[in-house]
Amino acid sequence: MSYTALYRKFRPERFEDVKGQDHIVTTLKNQIEAERIGHAYLFCGTRGTGKTTIAKIFAKAVNCEHPVDGSPCGECRSCRTIAAGASMNVIEIDAASNNGVDNIREIVDEVSYSPAEGKYKVYIIDEVHMLSIGAFNALLKTLEEPPSYVIFILATTEVHKIPVTILSRCQRYDFKRISIETIADRMRELMDQEGQQVEEKALRYIARAADGSMRDALSLLDQCIAFHYGKKLTYDDALDVLGAVDTDVFSRLLRAVLARNVTDCIKLLEEVVMQGRELGQFISDFTWYLRNLLLIKTSDGEGMEDVIDMSSDNLARLSEEAGMVDVDAIIRYIRELSELAGRLRYATQKRIQIEIALIRLCRPQMESDPESLLDRIRALEQRVEEGIVMQPFPPSSGSPAGASGGAAQSAAIRKRPELPKAIPEDVKKIVENWPGLVGQTAMPMKLYLKKARLSLGGDNRLMIVLEDGLASDYFLKQEENREELEKLLSEFVQKTVEVDFQVSRGDRDFEENHVDLTRIIHMNIEEESF
Repeated sequence: MSYTALYRKFRPERFEDVKGQDHIVTTLKNQIEAERIGHAYLFCGTRGTGKTTIAKIFAKAVNCEHPVDGSPCGECRSCRTIAAGASMNVIEIDAASNNGVDNIREIVDEVSYSPAEGKYKVYIIDEVHMLSIGAFNALLKTLEEPPSYVIFILATTEVHKIPVTILSRCQRYDFKRISIETIADRMRELMDQEGQQVEEKALRYIARAADGSMRDALSLLDQCIAFHYGKKLTYDDALDVLGAVDTDVFSRLLRAVLARNVTDCIKLLEEVVMQGRELGQFISDFTWYLRNLLLIKTSDGEGMEDVIDMSSDNLARLSEEAGMVDVDAIIRYIRELSELAGRLRYATQKRIQIEIALIRLCRPQMESDPESLLDRIRALEQRVEEGIVMQPFPPSSGSPAGASGGAAQSAAIRKRPELPKAIPEDVKKIVENWPGLVGQTAMPMKLYLKKARLSLGGDNRLMIVLEDGLASDYFLKQEENREELEKLLSEFVQKTVEVDFQVSRGDRDFEENHVDLTRIIHMNIEEESF
């Protein structure tokens, strides 16, 4: 016997089996029980949300000999005949291929004949928006005043293309996109029936990839199971089959963009390409990742667990990244990637298009739109804060040595006052060049050190006073991060440097308990041209 696809095998036969459309199911069942059945219905909504399925159940219910709470019994002759597709009372028409005036006139002629058995003749016209204007006009009068035994059910994914004269003659039902939770629960239920082991994380990813469509979800699940037949379907297996990328890659890519590191961005894209991932899906998923980041950023992370479908670990990482980027920058990234997704549909060199887009994200100076200008200003401010050292300008050939060149040097490098002798030379040197040293570190260390305060610890050692929370945990609970910073400072002063770390609970706490070295020692902050 030939194999039956999951979405066909488990198509609901009763109203109770339909998931995610309770508002429609309840209304139709009440109409059947109260015998207040309309003559024309319009089912509209995105693909795979149950329009045709509910239309068929409704057709069975109105002709059922023994309905149960408005649902078809499934046992009587009428129910069995309709389920087998052999009933003369239920006529399904595909308007995509039968969209002419003649096709509709055939229906109008047939309507005059009453059903041979059963109560109603039900005409289900799928993709009704594909009918021509002439066909709509031919249907109009019959749709308005059909015989008492005729019911029209029109289904469409593009309701805006249907004439108002048709809309006004139908009861309209809008089908919602089905939630990720509902789709995942339904797939889990079906996999238990099939005896197939599937990882929960894989089910949720497939449910999200289905974009609100139960049919698409079951088709994707069918595809994944077939590829790994006889084995437990894992999250990584689902990613492989669907050509998708794990969220860890998106996190790394975002941090590379924020660091304006084009090389790392291109290397990450190379990894994605070599893994055989689908590049259009990669960009769509990265855009969705940025959407989640934007929601976290604009809501301060409050109550977002229900809106953002992520594990607690990924949500914590996303919250950390929200502190590294501004809202307008995220919006610029989303706009750039959305435009890229549109171009990729027709591009022959998708990889090159993506590489160009990544370079544009890392180099806002290439753009002139307001969001890019804000990004450029932010980058300049960041460089000033980090104290990136600028090479002195050489004296021009047409002026005395030290005239224009000396002026440039004096503008970039100012003399520092003499330091108290009580401060060790190595500590003094580190404090003077602190912004530049911080600029050499990577995220998130750079973010935490920018907000740190400098003081003197025991034995006149350098003390770094950290904010309580993520910053203090990063250094005090993770030995390798502390060692990495000490190694950087030791290489800078060419001698072993040990750092004391303390936690501060605010500016007042710091001022009351520590000496602020930055008030005594002036830092070398020299601007770099942008």
